[in-house]
Amino acid sequence: MRALDVVLLIVVLVLTLVVLAAAVFGARVLRGLQTRPAPEDPAYIAEKDRQEQSLAALRTAADEANSTIDVAKSAAAAARTEAAAAKAEAKAARAEARRVLDDARAEADTVLERAHKQAEADAEQLRTAARRSGEREVAVLAATTREQAAEVERRAARMDERERMHTEEVERLAERERQLTAASAALAAREAALDAREKELAEAESQRRRELERVAGLTADSARAELVEAIEGQAKREAALLVREIESDARSTAEQRARHIVVDAIQRVASEQTAESVVSVLHLPGDEMKGRIIGREGRNIRAFESVTGVNLIIDDTPEAVLLSCFDPVRREVGRLTLEKLVLDGRIHPHRIEEVHDLARQEVDQLCQRAAEDALVEVGITEIHPELVTLLGRLRYRTSYGQNVLKHLVETAHIAGIMAAELRLDVPLIKRSAFLHDIGKALTHEVEGSHAIIGADVARKYGESEDVVHAIEAHHNEVPPQTVEAVLTQASDACSGGRPGARRESLEAYVKRLERIEEIAAGKLGVEKVFAMQAGREIRVMVKPDDVDDIGAAVLARDVAKQIEEELTYPGQIRVTVVRESRVTEIAR
Repeated sequence: MRALDVVLLIVVLVLTLVVLAAAVFGARVLRGLQTRPAPEDPAYIAEKDRQEQSLAALRTAADEANSTIDVAKSAAAAARTEAAAAKAEAKAARAEARRVLDDARAEADTVLERAHKQAEADAEQLRTAARRSGEREVAVLAATTREQAAEVERRAARMDERERMHTEEVERLAERERQLTAASAALAAREAALDAREKELAEAESQRRRELERVAGLTADSARAELVEAIEGQAKREAALLVREIESDARSTAEQRARHIVVDAIQRVASEQTAESVVSVLHLPGDEMKGRIIGREGRNIRAFESVTGVNLIIDDTPEAVLLSCFDPVRREVGRLTLEKLVLDGRIHPHRIEEVHDLARQEVDQLCQRAAEDALVEVGITEIHPELVTLLGRLRYRTSYGQNVLKHLVETAHIAGIMAAELRLDVPLIKRSAFLHDIGKALTHEVEGSHAIIGADVARKYGESEDVVHAIEAHHNEVPPQTVEAVLTQASDACSGGRPGARRESLEAYVKRLERIEEIAAGKLGVEKVFAMQAGREIRVMVKPDDVDDIGAAVLARDVAKQIEEELTYPGQIRVTVVRESRVTEIAR
């Protein structure tokens, strides 16, 4: 029961009590009137009038009470009606709440089902990405395994070759030992013959002395003096002839011995022929990948060439593209970048920049590992880390078509063999020969000859003075003063002069392209320069804040004019100046 019903009930009870009290009071008044004196009495009449007035007032009060009761009943009925309406509204509200709750439950089920589907889709995407990542890892591991297997095969071949040469050396030593044995026997026979002849000479000398004394009548002392003088003159003449013969024999033997040492060193070093190129081939999983590499209206291929500086050639060759660049480091970075993009499948300008940075870091790691492998092959263990980094830069550096790092390894082996034949300090001479071209890693950063630069670098990082002198003297900028410097020169000449080691045309071609890039890079406002299309096109990236459109046109004309004046080249060279404005904002 609500509070309003209680209040109404209390009001009705109070009014009922008032009406009952009025009725009792009226009954008492009536009984009093019946017991009063005769109406003729004035006091009685007054009292009667007063009581009638009181009775009328009570009746009025009773009527008012009845009216109030009716009003209260009406209010109670209205309250009950309101209560019923409130109950109906509460029931409707409960029904509406139940309906809303059912709708909410249905919506929650729908959202939950959609969330399950989305989670399944995300899980499928994650599984796909993981599978792709696994495939990439498997491909990388397979490539690494192949490289390691090839390296093992190469080392096995080298070990077989060394074993063969060791066997030949053993046979040669055995043959030399047999020759020495025969020579010892011949020498013993000759010594016996000399002893016999010496006895005969002694007897003849005795007879000659007696005959001289008899014929000349000379004393023994006079004859001895004359004999000594004659023998002395003859001995001087024979000694002069013997010295001349020994000198001639020494010259011929030394020349033959030196020739033998050089030939033996070259024969015992198995080195690769020159196989440098300016083009790399990348195989694709399918021809449809070519369209994704090109991109919409060629934007991907333009972005790739602008970022890497490598010319991308896409022709009718099935499932393959060509990367052309004279700089082998830049070409290798471009090849790794394109390979990672093809494996990833996402090819767009921003992704090309990200993958290019990763590829450049990977090439740096490859250079570091190549330097460490070269040091292990040569047998050098203690060396400054900065020298290892500089040696790694030579992995992609060529000199007349010959790889410089392989040239250093070959030179060290040749010098080591020569030093072993001459019984000199093999580790010191191998170290001098291995570091003699270290300056080529800095020739584009420091002015001067690579021999002088290399000597300064070696001295800076704690190499001995013998090694430093061998480095600075291997091209005669400084006269060679030690046997290490002479052997370094000889081994360098043997490595560079063997057939197939170097190719002059490629070196001239690379120098021409480098000079083209240097001409453009020396202009004001230039950010990056790439020589492309085998030197037939040069692409110049300028800073948009420093060079406007008119300045770009002037820059292109100046670069073309300077190239015409300084260089000799076939055909034409197109100079393209690119001025690009890029605005980047970050939404947080």
